[in-house]
Amino acid sequence: MNKAQKIFGISGWKDSGKTTLTAALVAEMTNRGLSISTVKHAHHEFDVDQPGTDSFKHRQSGAQEVMLSSSKRFALMHEIIADEDEPDLDELVAKMKPVDLILVEGFKFADFPKIQVIRAKSRKNAGVEEIKNVIAMVSDDLESIADPRPIFHIDDIKNIADFIMDYIK
Repeated sequence: MNKAQKIFGISGWKDSGKTTLTAALVAEMTNRGLSISTVKHAHHEFDVDQPGTDSFKHRQSGAQEVMLSSSKRFALMHEIIADEDEPDLDELVAKMKPVDLILVEGFKFADFPKIQVIRAKSRKNAGVEEIKNVIAMVSDDLESIADPRPIFHIDDIKNIADFIMDYIK
């Protein structure tokens, strides 16, 4: 794992509330003056580009990478070709500028500390495999979780953020 950057994960199974929690933690931590970046893993094909745009046409024409830039942001789209593996988290983080913390959503089986999000309504979606390196749990139904690790209510953003910041120090 990349030792230069502090990395902490938010993991869970489908529809558990990972994105909602990650966004709330980013807002809480940036309000505290911290610089935060995120990495989101998708298990399906996705496209940040829209058909008909110039950058989409570049990729459709065969460009392996397309950099889209403006005065407000830039995005690098990299096409993974047949003989290329999906980049691991270290490779992705190496492309990012240094910040106080990178929150990673997903990467359930990667080797870095994580909070697991469990929603009562989405337990049916829980996977058979255990998520790796879970050091705390977050749920909307605290009474139904019997676990020795710290457990937070999903709406307790301040204390979840405090826990993460204490952990990475």
